[in-house]
Amino acid sequence: MLDQAALSALPARPGVGYKAQHFRDITTNPGPVAWLEIHAENYMGAGGRPIAQLRALAERFPISVHGVGLSIGGEAPLDQDHLDRLKHLVGWLNPASFSEHLAWSTHDVGFLNDLLPLPYTETTLARVASHIDQVQDVLGRRMLLENPSTYVAFTETEMSEIAFLTELAARTGCGLLLDVNNVFVSCTNQKMDPVAYIDAFPVASVGEIHLGGHDEDADEFGAPLLIDSHGTEVIDPVWALYEHTIRRAGPKPTLIEWDTDVPDWPVLAAEAARADAVLAELVQ
Repeated sequence: MLDQAALSALPARPGVGYKAQHFRDITTNPGPVAWLEIHAENYMGAGGRPIAQLRALAERFPISVHGVGLSIGGEAPLDQDHLDRLKHLVGWLNPASFSEHLAWSTHDVGFLNDLLPLPYTETTLARVASHIDQVQDVLGRRMLLENPSTYVAFTETEMSEIAFLTELAARTGCGLLLDVNNVFVSCTNQKMDPVAYIDAFPVASVGEIHLGGHDEDADEFGAPLLIDSHGTEVIDPVWALYEHTIRRAGPKPTLIEWDTDVPDWPVLAAEAARADAVLAELVQ
């Protein structure tokens, strides 16, 4: 039976993606960081230092589990072994939140090390909804689904991304993870208005927000092309879009994502402090 509790038990404060090199800093001087996120696939082993550190952190911080390997948008059935390992992790950790990407990463028997977009059609909608139902039934809890970063649009698309996500939440009861940087990246690449996207987004279904950095490039015609990289600081236009989002949605748990070229702790903590200041100022 699906747990119909709140979308997320995370505090409406900043969190960071946990990296092992920051363990001592987090446990001695977390600063504004109120919760931590892990990637599920890094903690599916039976033991060792990663599990021991995670158990210690879970005694002090709410934990968000973020999956990157379910391929929930794929055409093939979900990998039952992967789902069983995920159930075991969620079972002993009892995280405050679980989320996955609206993406696919499997084809035939292969796994692609990327999170690939999918066309927004009725057929895709039915398949993804079925996969979400399966995940929620197995885990016994509501999941959050993250909007992707996209670079091209599919010609067979029948509805907008927002309409697709809204209908998924309505059909399955899942919540949504709103990645503000992904909105900025996708809207820049596809020449759309990111503020209009946020204004149309079903914020009542949002249980968590992500912020991260991206790389700037150009396409073959010289137009801006942004690449979602999670390897730099959040840029000022994304911070402005985040402030607009919080004004509309109210306070939400907000993650600073930094997965490549990971900086020393003071840099990451400063990003969390900036998010904390936005939350504190805009919810008064």
